[in-house]
Amino acid sequence: MSDKQIFAALEAADHEIRLVVGEFFNTRFNIIKVERIPSSGITYDQVVDPSAVTEAIRTAAANTKKMLGADVKSVIMAMPSYHMKKYSFKSTVDVEGIDGTVSVQDVRNAIRKAQQMEIGKGYALIQTVCVRYTVNGISTRRVPIGERCSQLTVDIDLLCADRQFAYDLVTCVENAGLAVMDLFLDVYAVGKEAALFEQAVDRQVVILKVEREGTTLGLLKRGRLTTAAVLPAGLGTIAGSLNEQYGIRTDMAVELLKYSARLDQEKCSDNPVHIWSLNGETRTISEQELVDCVRPNVNAWVDAVQKTCGPILQADETTVIITGEGGETDGLDRLLQKKLGVESRYYIPETLGGRNGGLTACLGLFYAYQDKLPITGNMDDSLDMDAFIKAVSYRDKKNDVYREDTLTNKLKGLFLEGKKN
Repeated sequence: MSDKQIFAALEAADHEIRLVVGEFFNTRFNIIKVERIPSSGITYDQVVDPSAVTEAIRTAAANTKKMLGADVKSVIMAMPSYHMKKYSFKSTVDVEGIDGTVSVQDVRNAIRKAQQMEIGKGYALIQTVCVRYTVNGISTRRVPIGERCSQLTVDIDLLCADRQFAYDLVTCVENAGLAVMDLFLDVYAVGKEAALFEQAVDRQVVILKVEREGTTLGLLKRGRLTTAAVLPAGLGTIAGSLNEQYGIRTDMAVELLKYSARLDQEKCSDNPVHIWSLNGETRTISEQELVDCVRPNVNAWVDAVQKTCGPILQADETTVIITGEGGETDGLDRLLQKKLGVESRYYIPETLGGRNGGLTACLGLFYAYQDKLPITGNMDDSLDMDAFIKAVSYRDKKNDVYREDTLTNKLKGLFLEGKKN
């Protein structure tokens, strides 16, 4: 078990708390547990009910403990990119080692120097990103450990977000009994999961993280996160007309929007896609009725995205990536591609157990955190590892009798288990 690194990633989206526990083992990443707890205590720009958010986080952690047999002690956390701001800083430090070669401590000194930059009282420093290292006049994205030189220059991006929002969210996590190991902006985490920073070296990438109440737009350019903005409209906004016209609950309306409608089609099926009861009366809605009902809201959302992205699209060749809860919606990509005139596509994670657009940011947190480990040196796990190892060992011993992989023993095991029950 000592070769494993087990972390927990937490995202407070505008309608639910997402908690993912995963492990890195032999360079592979595996998901152990996923929890998604509905919560109305947070919007895209503020915590409106801290107690509700805290309780949802506590519930997610408790459910995880029940399954894994170990407490979740700490989490890597995604911070909504509301009021995101970036400061770029070129930090130059003298190499301190006696042998005159770059060490991890030199990189840490450069980061510490950049973090002294004034960012304004309304902002909180979320993450310090080392973009490029320069030694002896040669620039590289690789950490130049062991390179011989007298000075090290590091191009650093200070990624900031709304201070009050960040403070309120971290407070909710701590009140739930969890420590925060590190913070990353949600669009930055999305870029890590989808390997978009590599794609953005020679072209622009626009991330559309579509959630229930808001849509976060992030711009990646020259391999770094440049800016982000939040549109106050998401799937819940689009599906709102279904609630108004048909009385369908918002959560159910969003599910219908995601899995029962082709939003780019003018002519759809007249077969019912949903049957429900309202005031004792049975009602149905067809795909055609569903699409016709939400079309004005869909068009308004697409127009808002075009208005925001218009100046960006004219600057350089661009790809639009749709993810978040909206990554499960059929037709938005084609509508955007037609409206914006650039390549638009969905991103759905491919990791077993996490193949859902809503989990993209959570999964990206693992890679963002792992990339920092060579510099931070932090090797702490998120779980109570003694309890986890004990729980796993107990299960292994319990199943020792049936370990011989033969059909006879498998049938015998099933029979004996059924007899005990």
